[in-house]
Amino acid sequence: MGEYEPTIIAFVCNWCTYTAADLAGTSRLAYPSNTRLIRMMCTGMVDPKYVIKAFLEGADAVLISGCHPGDCHYINGNFKARRRVKLLKEILPHFGFDKRRIRLAWIGASEGVDFAKTMREMAAEIKELGPTEVREQMVL
Repeated sequence: MGEYEPTIIAFVCNWCTYTAADLAGTSRLAYPSNTRLIRMMCTGMVDPKYVIKAFLEGADAVLISGCHPGDCHYINGNFKARRRVKLLKEILPHFGFDKRRIRLAWIGASEGVDFAKTMREMAAEIKELGPTEVREQMVL
């Protein structure tokens, strides 16, 4: 079996982080290929049950990333996301998941370099933590 590579699910804002990810790609900036982007119109639309479902389906980590505070196209969506991530970090340990497996990042549309760097850093940190118990129990 090959070396463990964590699967990262990234819920990204259509207006900022998704554009930054596109910029990273067109600029040929390397970031882990095991990152799966889910484009949301706003991070405020990321329901905590989506995050829990991602973990229960085998994701090793979840990133929620959108516009910088004050720059949200939907006024306060990123503040809603920040409150939800705080709540998730409190309840995920009750499901058996380390709170370091979820991350919130503000990445603007022109910050492709920051997007690639965030994904590389997150993948390295999660790789060090190892696979989740759910993933180990899954038959691949």
